[in-house]
Amino acid sequence: MSNLHPFPASSPVPPSLPLPFDPAMAPGLRSRMLRDALPEPLQRLLDCGQVGRHSRFTEDGFADVVEDWTPPDGVTPRHAALARQALTEIDESILAPASANHLLGRVLALLSHFPAKATTPEVEQLLAMDWADDLGEFPAWAIDQAARRWRRTRKWRPSIAEIRALCEEACTAERALADRLRAIAMAGERSGETGSGSASGLLRPVLASAVRRMR
Repeated sequence: MSNLHPFPASSPVPPSLPLPFDPAMAPGLRSRMLRDALPEPLQRLLDCGQVGRHSRFTEDGFADVVEDWTPPDGVTPRHAALARQALTEIDESILAPASANHLLGRVLALLSHFPAKATTPEVEQLLAMDWADDLGEFPAWAIDQAARRWRRTRKWRPSIAEIRALCEEACTAERALADRLRAIAMAGERSGETGSGSASGLLRPVLASAVRRMR
């Protein structure tokens, strides 16, 4: 794309980009603030990408509609470097899985609000392992939101599947943004492999410019 210009060189880049994130904010505002903090070249690519939708089927039939996002033409290794930098920040902080202690503590507190019949210690341990296994991919803030929402809107004991659905809903926007940044990074890296120049010499000025834009 002709409006995606090279960035000037600057000082070395720090190890991560301080993306703003407050899980207590409304999802729409939270998502918009996070996106607006990205470098302008990434924002332009996100605006110009194409969205496609197709139906997803399982053995039980129709499941849901899946959204596919494709970056526009003109993605370069420079954009890939920016996308990887932002993606690392999102994956390692915003979407980082909750610790086992936090997850199990939150689940135990939630289930204590809905007493069930007594179980043996062995069964309780197996139940805890199931919860940890099935919710272990989600960040702490999404699990907290799911538990809070269940406490305030339901009168019965939750199943793992029900809490999983609420966790997925809580971090839908952040996961979608991460997926789009990953698509940009992959497209830019492919262009570097097939292009005439090496991308390695471009990374330092690109990342340094990204930091300046996000301050």
